[in-house]
Amino acid sequence: MSVPSARPAAPVRVSALRVSYGSTVALDGIELALGPGDLVAVTGPSGAGKSSLLWAVAGAVAPASGRVTVAGTEVRDRARAARLGVVVVPQGNALASALTARENVLVPLLAAHVDAADAAARTAAALAAVGLEESGHHLVEELSGGQQQRAAIARALAAGGSVVLADEPTSDLDGANRERVIAALRREAAAGAVVLMSTHDPDAAAQADAELALDEGRMTWRRCR
Repeated sequence: MSVPSARPAAPVRVSALRVSYGSTVALDGIELALGPGDLVAVTGPSGAGKSSLLWAVAGAVAPASGRVTVAGTEVRDRARAARLGVVVVPQGNALASALTARENVLVPLLAAHVDAADAAARTAAALAAVGLEESGHHLVEELSGGQQQRAAIARALAAGGSVVLADEPTSDLDGANRERVIAALRREAAAGAVVLMSTHDPDAAAQADAELALDEGRMTWRRCR
């Protein structure tokens, strides 16, 4: 099931990107050019810089040098990235525990002034896309870890972003739900989004169009589109 949305084309460019935390270099010399329809897996060991790359594209981590642009506009902070249509599925999910799964998807849409009927339709479609149509009324604390992860993915799907950054989106999922989530991300790409997914899961990575491997902050293309 697809999630209704209208998204502009938003090529992502990362140029000579360097990210550091004090004396620790997380990313060094990253160069990327991604276009609508791309589904790219970012792989590598823990501490390789996968999350740092996603958060730099999201505008939540400031580069020490280099730049990130979305649709030709430089990403300087998270607010600007969000205005450019960059949505994030974070590790830990960042769901509001006082809300139901459905409300976690719906409330951000209403806060963004999406028409109520449209927001409800997007919410229903997104929950169905990740197999939570029967669990949407449950509070977050009543959901399993895998269900919480899928609720966070549904929230991103409903947003209809032009860039979707998914940080380990299948880490808590069984095989069937992993396939469901990868299929949903692929539909996002087919609808014109740029999808960048960090993962330790070789089966998930194998289903992406390309695989970018990070090691000690440096990148190589393990598999190109």
